[in-house]
Amino acid sequence: MKIAMGNDHTAIEMKEAIKKFVESKGYEVIDFGTNSTESCDYPAYGEMVGRAVADGKADLGIAICGTGVGISLACNKVKGIRACVCSEPYTAKLSRMHNNSNVLCFGARVIGDEMAKMITEEWLDAQYEGGRHQRRVDMVMEIENKQ
Repeated sequence: MKIAMGNDHTAIEMKEAIKKFVESKGYEVIDFGTNSTESCDYPAYGEMVGRAVADGKADLGIAICGTGVGISLACNKVKGIRACVCSEPYTAKLSRMHNNSNVLCFGARVIGDEMAKMITEEWLDAQYEGGRHQRRVDMVMEIENKQ
């Protein structure tokens, strides 16, 4: 399984920690960067992660900025993406089980590396339940078609 990863300049160290963690679990990582501490624009990296997932080049995505909010907004502008911002493992787990989220976002200025690893593990291990949740996911995705 391939995981697309992207981040802005605030999240280089966290991205590297999560990348190593994800690879240790047997996942292949497609790293879109940034790998520079120079100020950069998170929307570009959120879009790259979102497009990789939407186009099938990656199965899932992980995007990190200062709070996770900005990069998640960029990811969610890509058709087919259901990005969620999570600061604890329970929400991450349920975002996969109930919402079929396909991009996980978090903030390097909000949580530490160990919490990010716990969140990532719960998210990756969770499976979409479908069933009663599919109707709601379909409703969310239908909003894209109304624009």
